[in-house]
Amino acid sequence: MKRFEGQVAGYWLAALGFVCAWSILCWPWLSGAVTIPFDAKAHFQAQIQFLAQALHSGQSPFWTHNVFGGSPQVADPQSLIFSPAILLALLTPSPSFRMVDAYVLAHLLAGGLAFLMFFRDRGWHPAGGLLAALVFAFGASAAWRVQHVGQIASLAFFAIAFWLTARMLQRGSLSAGALAGFASGMMVLEPDQVALLGAYVLIGMVVAHWFSGGWAAVRASLASISVASVTGLATILLPLIWTWLFAEATTRPEVDLIEAGRGSLHPASLLTAFVADLFGARDPAVDFWGPYSPVWDAKELFLSQNMGQVYVGALPLLLLIAPGLSRGWLWDKAIRPLTLLFVFMVLFALGRYTPLFQAAYEYLPGVKVFRRPADATFLIGALGALLAGYVLHRILSEERLGSLHRDLGLAGVVIAALVAAALFISKREGHLADAWWPSLSAAFWFAGAGLVLVVLTRWRGALAPLASVLLVAGVVGADLGVNNGPNDSTALSPQLYDVLRQETKNETVHILKQLVAQPAGSPRRDRVELLGMGFEWPNVGMVHGFDHTLGYNPLRLADFSDAVGTRDSIAAPDQRKFTPLFPSYRCRLADLLGLRYIATRVPIGQVDHALKSDDLKLVAFTGDGYIYENPRALPRAMFVGGWQLADFDGMKSAGQWPDIDPQQVVLLDSVPPDAVPEGPISAQADVKLTRYQNTEVEITVTTDKPGFVLLNDIWHPWWRAELDGADVDILRANVLFRAVQVPAGTHTVRFSFKPVEGAIAELRDRVEPIVPEEVPSAAEPRVAAGSGTAPNPRLYEDGGWFESRDHGQAPQTATLVR
Repeated sequence: MKRFEGQVAGYWLAALGFVCAWSILCWPWLSGAVTIPFDAKAHFQAQIQFLAQALHSGQSPFWTHNVFGGSPQVADPQSLIFSPAILLALLTPSPSFRMVDAYVLAHLLAGGLAFLMFFRDRGWHPAGGLLAALVFAFGASAAWRVQHVGQIASLAFFAIAFWLTARMLQRGSLSAGALAGFASGMMVLEPDQVALLGAYVLIGMVVAHWFSGGWAAVRASLASISVASVTGLATILLPLIWTWLFAEATTRPEVDLIEAGRGSLHPASLLTAFVADLFGARDPAVDFWGPYSPVWDAKELFLSQNMGQVYVGALPLLLLIAPGLSRGWLWDKAIRPLTLLFVFMVLFALGRYTPLFQAAYEYLPGVKVFRRPADATFLIGALGALLAGYVLHRILSEERLGSLHRDLGLAGVVIAALVAAALFISKREGHLADAWWPSLSAAFWFAGAGLVLVVLTRWRGALAPLASVLLVAGVVGADLGVNNGPNDSTALSPQLYDVLRQETKNETVHILKQLVAQPAGSPRRDRVELLGMGFEWPNVGMVHGFDHTLGYNPLRLADFSDAVGTRDSIAAPDQRKFTPLFPSYRCRLADLLGLRYIATRVPIGQVDHALKSDDLKLVAFTGDGYIYENPRALPRAMFVGGWQLADFDGMKSAGQWPDIDPQQVVLLDSVPPDAVPEGPISAQADVKLTRYQNTEVEITVTTDKPGFVLLNDIWHPWWRAELDGADVDILRANVLFRAVQVPAGTHTVRFSFKPVEGAIAELRDRVEPIVPEEVPSAAEPRVAAGSGTAPNPRLYEDGGWFESRDHGQAPQTATLVR
């Protein structure tokens, strides 16, 4: 009983030690001195700001009109609607950088505490649990890729689900099963590759439990596993259906093997497990020279420098080698499945460099959806943390441990050989001068780890739980704080992202907001394009409420991308991709989009070589660059009297429009319900955009002739429309947009985004597809003149995540051009 009470007290000390270590190591972010950069700001800060503004203004957050001409949020795995971020969004209409950073880092705290509970449930030594918690939170990709907020969330919920699944199997508890199912569902709600691999780890745990316990274990766990399955399915069913349907309509429903293999972890990157900053990823004075850098191989720019960092600390690595490997403890029945899963994750991360990944790609469900096998480094860190913690537990708990001199000698030889290999590679690549100090530092940290291991083994009987906890927390925390601490990939000045603050004083933002402002009822809602303004700019519209033709998101509606031309981001001017249908800013599609203002860091002619001098008007010059106006941009809401059939796919391929006036003729891909003769019709109409919110748009029109109310927002099957309160069809118009047919007189057209109703209808159509009625020959669709008939193959381009150390500040001046 005394031993049990001491163990419980030791876990309270371990938890306190972990919380203290977390607070110290996270303080640079929690204090606001630095902020988590790149995706955490350019993408997730904007997303959570949009979510908070929607909730506090009484709007639905399920659709955003601020990027890519309009995009569903409910089905976007990075929209944060179904994550704990919604609690943060409910607290304030403007979450600060510090609040969002604390939210991200709190995931690592929760995951580490879950690992501590896993050790406690098994009665393992609290110092081992503390070691596992520290390595989980601050080792490998958990530290180096903290800017990937969705993956951090998946990793944290994986840790929680791992603990609860183990408790469910250990105790046969129905309540633990329900909690495990919920945690697993929350993990999968961020449908990234970390969640996929985490799900396979949880499945592996269950299978291993059944194999080890036989039919008795299967029978004893069936009830709790059933509860977990039902709870997990209820958690994820609707969001996952939304995500699946959305992903199928995007530019990237599946990634081919070659493209996925490009995101493989290079074998040389494994050396960073032993020499933390071997390639200069952390040192700003060293140009990164490791795998996938221009120095290493200019043809293989597939991963950013932080993705190859897998350092988990000297003491954990030393434990895995000696006595983990040297005495075979990693093959103990208690952790054998975790060892096998750890090896699998290493081989998976190496991707194209081993045959395993191709087999996983072909036979493991879900792998084809993702493009970066290197995402397995998150699981390498988590599983490595558990294995190292277990080995430390055995060292501190064995009654007859014996001498570790031989084990430490073997470990010394292995580590020396790996450090020598690192120096050899650095000399071969001409970077020995950059590698000698990191290698010497590695030798120092491993020597210190060896000394700690000697102390723990020699005086383990005399060391109280407090002493062992303090020793582990101090040494491992210092190691990870120094080698995995704040750096250019994880911590930059908040000022670099000032344009993402609602209260920003940036001139370009303020001028654009003034330029697009319209009086109440105006049919105009002009769009802007932020052309190559920098990595932090593409989603600025989600923060400041204006509409951007492009944006930053790896998932984009394919129809819009094919027509307008999009990539993951538009951070640099050379990332602007023109298409046949959008060959220049002087084009019909730009006018229909209402693209009125273009902000660019470089003169527009350097990007769009087809422009003539008078096509666009320079209206402002700021410290960020130039603002041009397209005077031909059309209103967001219009009334058009006539119509004409057109082949939209053919138009996208050939890039040619029929010779029509878009204010007198709307192009349709099907005959309207109340068919009237095709051709232009001039009509007098008064159009007012009386309501424009995320998921609700209301237009009033008074017209002397029947015709079409055209809303130049992106057509999507989950939108519904009403005409004077009665349901009416939404017609796909002018390739991308929405139209509703109306009779003469005064009418109100209301568009509403209905994701549940729309998804159910889409699923129903897939199960029982509607066979279109044959159209009489007189009304058969005609190919638009000059449009061509070639099919439009969907392009699956993927520009990858853009990261850079170049974050120059723009001067704080603005000049209006009269």
